[in-house]
Amino acid sequence: MRLVGPNGEQVGIVRVEDALRLAAEADLDLVEVAPMAKPPVAKLMDFGKYKYEAAMKAREARKNQVNTVIKEIKLRPKIDSHDYGTKKGHVERFLSAGDKVKVTIMFRGREQSRPELGFRLLQRLAEDVVELGTVESAPKQDGRNMVMVLGPTRKKSEARAEARRKKDEQKAAEAAPAEQAGDGAEAIEAPTE
Repeated sequence: MRLVGPNGEQVGIVRVEDALRLAAEADLDLVEVAPMAKPPVAKLMDFGKYKYEAAMKAREARKNQVNTVIKEIKLRPKIDSHDYGTKKGHVERFLSAGDKVKVTIMFRGREQSRPELGFRLLQRLAEDVVELGTVESAPKQDGRNMVMVLGPTRKKSEARAEARRKKDEQKAAEAAPAEQAGDGAEAIEAPTE
């Protein structure tokens, strides 16, 4: 078998018994890393440490993974213009944060006989937020509700990075006037001494 040392150096082709002896002398484990190779490749390593580091890498990868969240906004067909503006603002905020938005229009009573009102309202909302999101699922009637899904135009990771950058800029802007005020106070105190 071909043996690789603990630091990645090539030891060479050795017998299995010799590799096991070298592993025991170095107080390491002999791990077969490429069993299908000709000859098979084994490495001297601390297997417990290797498993721990692999688990830490997997945990870090999961931490950086972005989960898609679907936010939901509910409307009525006879919504007032101010209420519509408020709901549209919520949709814009969700889309700019990188989240998907499920817009639901609830019909009651005789409103159920006029689904075109809900369809027009959803089309209007989609046109109002076209720069922030696109229609992923066209409006469709689902019992007493009409549903449409809007997806953001940019990824959630990009939205988070931009929000983090804006937050850092804001902190820097808040710190700058405080430093200038401190400099001015020192300049006034200096002549009085």
